[in-house]
Amino acid sequence: MASTSTSSFQKSFKYDVFLSFRGEDTRNNFVSHLYKALEQHGIQTYKDDEKIEKGKTMDTQLMESIEDSRFFIIVFSKDYASSSWCLDELVNIMECRKASEQTAYPVFYDVEPTEVRKQSGPVGEGFKKHENKEAAGKWRKALNEVGNLAGWESKNTNGDESKLIEIIVEDIFQKICSTGSSVDGNLVGMETRIEALLSSLELDAPDVRMIGIWGMGGGGKTTLATTIFNQIC
Repeated sequence: MASTSTSSFQKSFKYDVFLSFRGEDTRNNFVSHLYKALEQHGIQTYKDDEKIEKGKTMDTQLMESIEDSRFFIIVFSKDYASSSWCLDELVNIMECRKASEQTAYPVFYDVEPTEVRKQSGPVGEGFKKHENKEAAGKWRKALNEVGNLAGWESKNTNGDESKLIEIIVEDIFQKICSTGSSVDGNLVGMETRIEALLSSLELDAPDVRMIGIWGMGGGGKTTLATTIFNQIC
């Protein structure tokens, strides 16, 4: 799935979602499960432990991936603000959000929105180590801004992570549908299959059609089905 936008021109993004998170807190649990759920729904997602492309540094690839993502999901855990890497990443995300049609959504994972806005509680404890750093001002500003954005709070699902992930994925899927999508580099070679399926559906026919898509795992079945749905929803 690839995202496009706007009335005067269209911009294609390589990724639907960029995940920002504190690896030590959430990489092997919540974020891992969220990433898997997004990918299973055909939502192209970047997280920064992916393989670095040949000839690129992590900094370069990370910045390019931020610029090339339609939505940002920022998972605020108790130690997120203790990482200068995460804070620099957040500043870049918020700058992209202001400069283009990209959208950021915070996930308040065992922290409160006000703790992110005001750098209080566990967020404030993590931020203390940066108080005297030159970048502290812009990091505070970014935290304040993102803490005021609408997102998701883990407390609203009473600690049920699977339910929280289900809600996030459904919300993002609907937002992608509402912005539209196009066939991009992630779907190269699938154009003919998309056209064949659309033809078989005979959308103008008065009866109901049911079509099954089968094949080996990893063959793009979910992405194909999601792209078809997105084109006709």
